[in-house]
Amino acid sequence: MRIIARKTLMDFWENPKYQDSEQPLRAWFAEVKAAAWNCPNDIKEKYKSASRIGKNRAVFNLKGNTYRLVVAIRYEYKLVFIRFIGTHQQYDKINAQEI
Repeated sequence: MRIIARKTLMDFWENPKYQDSEQPLRAWFAEVKAAAWNCPNDIKEKYKSASRIGKNRAVFNLKGNTYRLVVAIRYEYKLVFIRFIGTHQQYDKINAQEI
């Protein structure tokens, strides 16, 4: 999968408040980059705790659900767009289907 944009993840883990997110985000990035998802079920095979929201969005729980990562996916083009990364509390304040 092609992930747009890695810089969003880097900016997040470089923030001193979220430095503990670097390893989980790097691992997620490497795993997804090597994946070839064709449908939401492909995500659930690898990430049991991932949630499908809407027809093309997924939420990943990282670092024991400390962080949430929302992505939009275009399966036909093998593209993953990072829409949000934040703490569980920050996630609770957004509309993940519209962000």
